[in-house]
Amino acid sequence: MTTLLQRPAVRDDSDRAVAENRLGQRLVAPAVVIMLLVTAWPMLRALYLSGFRYRLTTPDDRSFVFLGNYGTILSDPLFWKDTLNTVIIMVVTVSIELVIGFAFAMVMHRIVFARGVMRTSILIPYGIITVVSAFAWQFTFSINNGYINSWFDWLPFINPDTNWFGDHWHAMTAIMVSEIWKTTPFMSLLLLAGLSQVSEDMIEAAKVDGATWFQRLFKVILPNMRAAIMVAVLFRALDAFRIFDNIFVMTRGAQNTESSSFLTYRQVIEQMQLGMGSALSVLLFLTVLGLAYLIVRMFKVDLAQARGEA
Repeated sequence: MTTLLQRPAVRDDSDRAVAENRLGQRLVAPAVVIMLLVTAWPMLRALYLSGFRYRLTTPDDRSFVFLGNYGTILSDPLFWKDTLNTVIIMVVTVSIELVIGFAFAMVMHRIVFARGVMRTSILIPYGIITVVSAFAWQFTFSINNGYINSWFDWLPFINPDTNWFGDHWHAMTAIMVSEIWKTTPFMSLLLLAGLSQVSEDMIEAAKVDGATWFQRLFKVILPNMRAAIMVAVLFRALDAFRIFDNIFVMTRGAQNTESSSFLTYRQVIEQMQLGMGSALSVLLFLTVLGLAYLIVRMFKVDLAQARGEA
């Protein structure tokens, strides 16, 4: 008897989920079509040009090399060195932003007094144009006019004569600090949205059971925020992998600080190698797609369950 009463409810839930999915697809379809129309032509054009040895200064001297540009790129140590720089920047910045952003999200979620002012204040760095913030951090780390050396000379690895743009790792540190400062608010905003979805009843029940703050954090809060954490990490990782502005302003690739995007810029804009630059952009696009796939697979989030359909 119980089984017969439960079957219609299960079917109704399933039908409702299907109807909601179809409605979501219809609502998203116009935006998807417009995005495809806007992006399809540049993508296909880049894929076409990547098969040619083509330099803009000599447009008549164009030859079809098929996958020759890709072979040249993949066999060049500079490409792998710049890719390693990009991966280091992505991993370090996203990891630190995840920790600091979660701390900010916890504060914004719990604070009662002046909540709107607090949230607005935290988001100010993200509202500043990246080029402007990069120039500000370049001045901050300057050996002549900056104040990092004087303010933090009590640290063992900083002294008044530290040249932050004089070697690879110091320059990379300056770039990553500027990136973390700029984009941590975005990470905290995404995590705050996930944190607001965690049931207060579950947290209170864990308190009643005698769970400590760390136990509630790792057993209740974080598991129920997995979908939000995945989205935050996914967005920030893809954005960090395409880093360009900070490097362009602060070092222009000096001290071996080039990223994959900056290498593409040099090939297309400075050297006018449209064929090689197009091949680099295609490889960058494929790498970003692969990175997104790996992040989604790593978190193993059941999106239906996250939406409350399971």
